[in-house]
Amino acid sequence: MAAKSFGVALITGASQGIGKAIASRLANDGFRIALNDIPSKDQQLKILSREIERQSGMETYVAPADVTNEREVENMVEQTSKALGGLDVMIANAGIFPEGKMVIDLPAETLHKTFAVNLDGVFFCYKHAARQMIAQGRGGRILGASSIAGRRSAGHFSAYTASKYAVRGLTQSLAMELAQHGITVDAYAPGLINSPMSIELQKDHVAVLAIVGLCNPVNFKFGEPEDIASLVSYLVSKEAHYITGKCT
Repeated sequence: MAAKSFGVALITGASQGIGKAIASRLANDGFRIALNDIPSKDQQLKILSREIERQSGMETYVAPADVTNEREVENMVEQTSKALGGLDVMIANAGIFPEGKMVIDLPAETLHKTFAVNLDGVFFCYKHAARQMIAQGRGGRILGASSIAGRRSAGHFSAYTASKYAVRGLTQSLAMELAQHGITVDAYAPGLINSPMSIELQKDHVAVLAIVGLCNPVNFKFGEPEDIASLVSYLVSKEAHYITGKCT
């Protein structure tokens, strides 16, 4: 007997780290899951897909796409909706963390690439998820990945910080636009998480991280991806219907 489903959730950047943890948690919560990452990570997505189906009994769909390409994001949303029966939750999680540099040494290419993934990618996911959810007429939940660096400035990480501040603004604007459709829009703002994206940071001394504003050195430790997944689980639940436009 198939497990009862509470809807369809699409997670970008799902092959590892926070995205992988969110996908697994939402499947355990009862969502059918669409797994996205860049095409080169297709095999990792397929392995995760089998793991999720075996552990949770929920149906999955692998949807590789480059979130910086609007046409690919549009197709991803359309194909997911056809394969799984609509779209109820969009988690725009994909992001990159560029090497830390002072602004005077920061190549423009780094700024542009960071914004392409961290902001444009979120924008495209928000846009096309919103279109799909409005057309369905059954409300929905849209979440984007901000960061602790999107809530307080971090020295030497200006491109990343600016991109994550922008996600907050985009989230708050869209929350106002979509409220009439029963769609909530929020962002989650992780601190330093034990994930592949933070490997280089973990090699640095905590004092260095404190200096650039990424952590408080008192009793500091990296969080785990599952810590963020538990927050996301709540924000997409029925109990969170009154929360929108927040960055937590």
